Formats: sequence, structure tokens, C-alpha cells
Amino acid sequence: MKSSKQRRLEIKAKRRKRAEKLNIDTTIETRPRPLNSVEADHNELTHNNTYGPLPLFYIDKVFVCCDCNLEELWTAKQQKWWYEVAKGHIDSTAVRCRKCRDKIKSEKDQQRKHMEVMANKKPHSHDEFFKNT
Repeated sequence: MKSSKQRRLEIKAKRRKRAEKLNIDTTIETRPRPLNSVEADHNELTHNNTYGPLPLFYIDKVFVCCDCNLEELWTAKQQKWWYEVAKGHIDSTAVRCRKCRDKIKSEKDQQRKHMEVMANKKPHSHDEFFKNT
């Protein structure tokens, strides 16, 4: 019985042979990079546990906001930050526009401030009564 690692190496070797047979160029570096793309740093993508290929570069993507249904552009620079700096999962994508994200953030800030006020508020006299009983 073969280990998973041995089996993966076999599969890669078969794929390489098949590509050579079909005269497919398997070198990644020779592919042209699209305009306005940002190169991916694979050393920063090691946190992703995936068998799929990691991107060579990021390109601008258009998405529809799940809250307001407006189209927004997720730039290659923003993607690079999300995947490499914030360590987001490589299969995740943007779902909310900036305006909706700011709205949610301000609501959370208001809730946090309200909870801080409630925590610092002095107890009423009946609250003290119930504590002592």
C-alpha cells in the first residue's frame, strides 16, 4: 500500500507525461501576465491548506454586493492584501461593497459603546437589594 505522498507524486508524474505527449507547455513562468495584475507571493500564501494551484497573480474582479446588490470592483491590490497580509483563505472572495462594510462597522462600534456604557453604569438600588438577598 502506498502513502498519500507517493500516490500524489505518481499522479503528478502521469500528468507531466500526458502534457508532454500532448505538447503542452508545463512551465508556468512563460505564460503572459495580464495588464494591471499584481504578482502573488507564494511564500505569503503558505497558510492556505489546499491541493489546488495557488494564483500566480491577482486580477481585478467585479462582484455584486450581497446587501445592496451594487456591482463593485475588488482590485488586485486589495486581493493581495486580503490573501497575503490578512491571511484570508485563497478560496474566499469579497461579498460586500465598501459602503455596506462601513455601515456594519459603525453599527458594531455603536453596539460596543452601548455595552461599555451599560457595564460602567452604577446599579440601581433594587439591584443591590437582590444582590444582598
